[in-house]
Amino acid sequence: MIYLDNNATTAVAPEAIEAMAACMRGGPTNPSSKHQAGECSKSAVMAARGDLAKLLGCAPPELVFTSCGTEANHLAILGALALDPAKQHIVTTAVEHPSCLELLAHLESKGARVTYVPVDAVGHPDPEKVAASLAPDTALVSVMWANNETGVIFPIEAIARLARERGVLFHTDAVQAVGKIEINLKTSQIDLLSLTGHKLHAPTGIGALFMRKGVKLPAQIFGHQERARRGGTENVPGIIGLGAAAALAQKEMGAKNAHLAGLRDKLEAGVLERLPFASINGQGAERVANTTNIRFGDLEAELILERLDRAGICASAGAACTSSGTEPSHVLLAMGLDARGALSSIRFSLGRETTAAEIDAVLDVLPGIVNEAAAIAA
Repeated sequence: MIYLDNNATTAVAPEAIEAMAACMRGGPTNPSSKHQAGECSKSAVMAARGDLAKLLGCAPPELVFTSCGTEANHLAILGALALDPAKQHIVTTAVEHPSCLELLAHLESKGARVTYVPVDAVGHPDPEKVAASLAPDTALVSVMWANNETGVIFPIEAIARLARERGVLFHTDAVQAVGKIEINLKTSQIDLLSLTGHKLHAPTGIGALFMRKGVKLPAQIFGHQERARRGGTENVPGIIGLGAAAALAQKEMGAKNAHLAGLRDKLEAGVLERLPFASINGQGAERVANTTNIRFGDLEAELILERLDRAGICASAGAACTSSGTEPSHVLLAMGLDARGALSSIRFSLGRETTAAEIDAVLDVLPGIVNEAAAIAA
């Protein structure tokens, strides 16, 4: 199998598997217990928190462990709204992940006000348009760092700075950025940052929310754990796996990005050479190294994906949460594609295990599959 759907989920790194296995072999794990076994678990969680903090450039106590990126996003958004009942306005973009957009739609039905800033043809939001949307009742600006469908990197630092100047909290969904780009939260204006483990070779079921010191959001899940910011017994093996994956990402990032960017560029160049009617969505924008989103004219992406799957090649039509293929991508529509163009686009997202030989194999198979789909559509 050639797996090119790493933005949906990544394989758990062997280092993370071994760290988790060692933890589970060690016996029961509850960091709240006051006996020796509990203290051992507490120390392991502290060490993993430190490894993740090093990757993000923040202080370990600023990290709150969650079950996933969705929960981290919800804690940030709901917590910001709970700070002041008079401030029920949120500014975001039209291309956010469903984990944010679906929550925001629900909040709108309950009376909150949401401004959705548009993006340009390559998928960039304009920081000045974000700033122009701020109002006296704005509780939060929430903008993703890297788009999950196109890989386009947003001008987060500029947006965060403008929010700070207006005294508005700033949150970024960095699920697709952590482990792929350098992040230093000590020098940034970001107040809240969400991440999840299964996008950077940790297991599913573990995520985290960075909450800058001094930002005190009301808890949404009650309990004494995580300094009373998120209740519930900690997922100790998952946390340890996330810590191991974070340490690995920090060690590998530079070399891995160069490797993946080369393979992505090879894939794009090979597709465009063999299929001149294809085009790259988001081309010209700065993107994370592992992601390309390719439009195959007006051909049905689902037909191509089905045949790729039969050939042992895994890719997707977009976000795993909404990739049924029956509805056009809201991201691509916001970038100006029509519905047919959006439904003709496929995301290929590479990972640390992807090889040049695999890209060659895809380029050997893909043109025939696309041409077959063109013949069917004719």
